[in-house]
Amino acid sequence: MNTNEVLATLASRRLGRTVHPNDHVNASQSSNDVFPSAVHVAVAWALKHQLYPALQHLAQVLSVKAEEFATVVKSGRTHLMDATPVTLGQEFGGYAAQVNMGIERIWACLDRVAELPLGGTAVGTGINTRPGFAPKVIAELARETDLPLHEARNHFEAQSARDGLVEASGILRTIAVSLVKVANDIRWMGSGPRAGLAEIHLPDLQPGSSIMPGKVNPVLCEAMIQVGGQVIGNDAAVAFAGTTGIFELNVMIPMMGNNLLQSIRLLSNVSWLFADRTVAGIVADVDRCRTYAESSASIVTPLNRYIGYENAAKVAKTSLKENKTIRQVVLEQGFVEQGMLTVEQLDAALDVLAMTVRPE
Repeated sequence: MNTNEVLATLASRRLGRTVHPNDHVNASQSSNDVFPSAVHVAVAWALKHQLYPALQHLAQVLSVKAEEFATVVKSGRTHLMDATPVTLGQEFGGYAAQVNMGIERIWACLDRVAELPLGGTAVGTGINTRPGFAPKVIAELARETDLPLHEARNHFEAQSARDGLVEASGILRTIAVSLVKVANDIRWMGSGPRAGLAEIHLPDLQPGSSIMPGKVNPVLCEAMIQVGGQVIGNDAAVAFAGTTGIFELNVMIPMMGNNLLQSIRLLSNVSWLFADRTVAGIVADVDRCRTYAESSASIVTPLNRYIGYENAAKVAKTSLKENKTIRQVVLEQGFVEQGMLTVEQLDAALDVLAMTVRPE
């Protein structure tokens, strides 16, 4: 209402005649339809013009790294334990796919976020609004914002419920979960430099400790994880706010708008930084990655079809216990001599890079 008064005063000065804050400035409107419409426009704009470009850039940088690391073979890990080999490129390709799916989710919800309750006035009936007012205003807003804005299909749903915003917040939470997973994986792979995995080297961005000279921490991975926590918390609050649309109005729209816009801003900013200052500068330790892959007992898996699961399990346990390679143990235990497989078949089966290729 204060905004109406300010606009009325300014208009009166410009026009040289009285402009009334309610009769003129607020004509055909209510705070109950204008305010949520403004929040929906702001969130839709931020999704399309802030978050989408940031995620698109991050996905592109991850895809470039996936190509670069396409033949860098390493040990897979499940339950934080050694598993059959993968390539570093396959992992980064998976990260890029997660981000691209986040983009798909944004587009999937944008139409519902862009649905405006304008024209419903106080309770959704449109009382005191002129015919054609809402469509004309929304068309002008759509032109100026380059958004697919449209009038609500049902003004009673649009007035009392904020399900479109709750859905958008849930998608932001999903994107945050994806980005935290990516940041955590990269942080783990870069752990060390001597006592960790050290499969990759992350760019040095700043000194990491005021007491330990030379220590460098994965600060942008940790920033990404903190952003994820904030977005997940924001979503919990937005979800609760969505439950408070009692009868014809939800009065918690300000908090919902604030949380959504903060989540979008945080995800956008950290995605640009993470892409340019961490992912783009990652260097693979090719030799270490291959050593991990070849020393993993899990590479015994392709031998199942030659010597059987039980024998393969014994080979794996012997390899770990005696600190020998799988190849050594297979030869020592006489599986080649017994005619269960040839040396050529053994070497082909233990080709760690070949293990990363899907069967055709």
